[in-house]
Amino acid sequence: MTEFQKANGMNYAPQGKANVVVGTGEFRFAAIGLDHGHIYGMCNGLIEAGAELVWVYDPDPKQVEAFRLKYPGVKVARSEQEIFDDATIRLVAGAAIPADRCTLGLRAMDAGKDYFSDKPLLTTLEQLDAARAKAQATGRKYAAYYSERLHSEAGMYAGELIQNGAIGRVIQVVGLGPHRISLPTRPPWFFVKERYGGILCDIGSHQIEQFLFYAGAKDARVLHSKVGNYHHPDRPGLEDFGDATLVADNGATQYFRVDWFTPDGLGSWGDGRTFILGTDGYIELRKYLDVARDAEPDHVYLVDHKGEHHIPVHGKIGYPYFGQLILDCLNRTENAMTQAHAFKVMELAIQAEMQAVRVAGGK
Repeated sequence: MTEFQKANGMNYAPQGKANVVVGTGEFRFAAIGLDHGHIYGMCNGLIEAGAELVWVYDPDPKQVEAFRLKYPGVKVARSEQEIFDDATIRLVAGAAIPADRCTLGLRAMDAGKDYFSDKPLLTTLEQLDAARAKAQATGRKYAAYYSERLHSEAGMYAGELIQNGAIGRVIQVVGLGPHRISLPTRPPWFFVKERYGGILCDIGSHQIEQFLFYAGAKDARVLHSKVGNYHHPDRPGLEDFGDATLVADNGATQYFRVDWFTPDGLGSWGDGRTFILGTDGYIELRKYLDVARDAEPDHVYLVDHKGEHHIPVHGKIGYPYFGQLILDCLNRTENAMTQAHAFKVMELAIQAEMQAVRVAGGK
């Protein structure tokens, strides 16, 4: 990973050890929609699991050329239809502008492809209804790239600890998701709420996904949420702060905060942390670095009845989600993530955005 990638979350594209689950040519996929740099992390994960990247399409030739520099063997399609017409393509990966992700997914599923979307998967409840209906009607997958868990070895290891009973029953998850704004690198749509969905819909979806997963919950209610624009009056469509409180169907609770206030002195794009409280212990994740101590990512701190444990897991866990997703597409299973979970996260994130109290600035 380059220093630029580590410093700028929009270009953060983790690379891990290969964990191939299919033979050469057995799982072919394409990339459509290159508006967010997460497309690189999505493609890296699939390729490391054995998938073959065949096609790319985006109406912006500059974005296509940058993509070809990273993946020189990829073919450039003249249109997305050229990709849809290729019967060998099993999955379309996309990181279009958030407001456009759903319609791309609907077209892909109508063409008989599974769809793998960056978060947020969509931006409105109307889009969510359409996506749920299309997935039901076509039997195709609308898979999700919630990278702050799925592309974090600390995040994946925490799930293993919880499933093995390391901290007992999970009763609360606190998530902190600060990001560096990197204003000069941001495209115009980043500042238009109707295009990016709002801060709770966008980067807040990461936090809600982790809560539901770690707490083992299938549903939750948004009790309270807030958004604000504290520091960017010249960008009235931007929300630079948001937080929310939720309670799950099993009684677990969550508080999370997301913001665009990572200072330039931090060695990463954000000091992402997750605190998971259980009845028999607690876990803290320091995902991207351990501030002023260790620039390496993926620190897991576990406190249980036996003592205090620091478990550095960088380079040790890998990213199993991508191989599981490939096998799910081939076998029509749901081991990587259920469709219900992927959509429920977005339902709650959109609800949090819709009912948020505005605490500062903006419109």
